[in-house]
Amino acid sequence: MGDDHPVIRQFAWTDYDDVVAVWKTAGRDVVPRAEVENKLTRDPELFLVAAGEPGITGVVMGTYDGRRGWIFRLAVDPSRRRQGIATQLVAELERRLLALGCPRVNLLVMPDNEAGLRFWQRLGYLPCPDVLCTKPLAPSSS
Repeated sequence: MGDDHPVIRQFAWTDYDDVVAVWKTAGRDVVPRAEVENKLTRDPELFLVAAGEPGITGVVMGTYDGRRGWIFRLAVDPSRRRQGIATQLVAELERRLLALGCPRVNLLVMPDNEAGLRFWQRLGYLPCPDVLCTKPLAPSSS
């Protein structure tokens, strides 16, 4: 890898503001600090950032419940897209999930996100006809 490729590493609290900036510029909802704190008590090694110049350029959150892995919140700074950063983040997350014994990884793609669906399909993720059901258990803090 050349010097322009970021280092994929575990999220640190000092990254939070930069990660928020990536989520915002990528048009993603920001995960509040309290939710990040909760996430970090479970599997902090599955919350990854792409760190380089000029700082954090990408982020992905993963989790593993002992049966299935999940990928959430993949985002790359729009000015750094098409440089392989998202692919690097996913590859490292998959490596870490595999090391934990994870047999299958799931993720959600919004129906109108055609570019996102093409990206995931290039990485071998295939659409399933499952129906997503969701229920908030607490009032929204946002």
